[in-house]
Amino acid sequence: MRKRIGILGTLDTKGEEIGYLKQRIEDQGHQPIVIDVGVIGEVPFDPDVDRSSVALASGATIEEIASYGDEAKAELEMAKGAAKIVKDMNDSDELDGLLALGGTMGTDLALDVMAALPLGIPKLIISSVAFSPLIPPDRIPADLMMVLWSGGLWGVNSISRSILDTAAGAIVGAAEVYKRKPAQDRPVVGVTAAGSSALKYLDWIKPALEERGYEVAVFHSVGMGGRAFENLIAKNAFVAVLDLCMMEVLGHILDCPCSSGEDRMEAAGRAGIPQIIGPGLISCVAISPWRPIPPRFEGRHVRWHNRLIGDPPCTSEEQAMLGEVVARKLNAAVGPTAIVIPLRGSVEWDRPSEPLYNPEGLVPFSSALKRLIKPEVKVVELDAHINDKEFADAVLSLFDAMVFGQGEEQKRPVASPAKDAVGQ
Repeated sequence: MRKRIGILGTLDTKGEEIGYLKQRIEDQGHQPIVIDVGVIGEVPFDPDVDRSSVALASGATIEEIASYGDEAKAELEMAKGAAKIVKDMNDSDELDGLLALGGTMGTDLALDVMAALPLGIPKLIISSVAFSPLIPPDRIPADLMMVLWSGGLWGVNSISRSILDTAAGAIVGAAEVYKRKPAQDRPVVGVTAAGSSALKYLDWIKPALEERGYEVAVFHSVGMGGRAFENLIAKNAFVAVLDLCMMEVLGHILDCPCSSGEDRMEAAGRAGIPQIIGPGLISCVAISPWRPIPPRFEGRHVRWHNRLIGDPPCTSEEQAMLGEVVARKLNAAVGPTAIVIPLRGSVEWDRPSEPLYNPEGLVPFSSALKRLIKPEVKVVELDAHINDKEFADAVLSLFDAMVFGQGEEQKRPVASPAKDAVGQ
């Protein structure tokens, strides 16, 4: 079946590259739809969606946008128009994938456009700043693919051609297997965690939720995992969340690599869905072994997890700071909210005899949080460790009370699967 694949870019500056991608997609038997988001220069061929149409979709004319004399302002307007166009195309079942290319300007614009599309539809950006810290995590859709545009700043050459070939093959392959409405017969619960060497509560929680009739989607809370988690909550992907690992919130506070942005741990509260919070992995922070140790952490013993992450211990003051931030986030929630605090520790490596052991446990965090938390948020303190079964049991008990109401006899979902969260 012939697939319809959008190609987004500025024809005045990237016309040769866009033309090459258009041909490669046609060669593979599919229909390219070129969307021009340029503003001023001449175009080498006519696009399927011209710049005037993109501008009008933003509420302005192309002449008005060109008159700004400010490329950043013009880019924002063209991004708004292009986002509306691709969303309308998708809503009308006229799009099976979207490919974009550019430098910083083109990538900035493309990120906004990709965010207008739902989870599942293939999205790929060829970018000269792919994987770069220039791109904040909160701009990246949960299922975005990126390819580093090596040698592609100016025109097509043997190096950049190989990148364009790979990208064209990737978007075509993804579009060919894309199912607009994948089967989803069970409501989904989103859970955050880390690897099993650090956090073990999934050993009990995941099978218990599956026995209750739920599908369980687990997100690795090391930065981008939490960003995808927040992104999908906002798209109504879950009927409830168990946000049990908050290392990313701590990472953002302390300016560490494992950050998911300022609004981490807020989407569920805004959506009003049941949420149960846990303090997984707050006994330590995450730093990059391949960078100099930040001054804040100098002198602390660092547990080197691998060549990507090292874990210096978190101080009592940092724990208390986190408790205050989490309290403010949870106080803003409009739906049922609870937090379970295992006072004896938050990661396997802070047990007695382990390198991150702290006899205070999570008392500083808990004390700071309880001082500010509103009465509507249920706080459960346990004389246990997060990797003890008591923690998992407490979380499941709260889940049953929130989702089913009181009564052990109700052990099946009463909520419908999240509507239109995927593939719409």
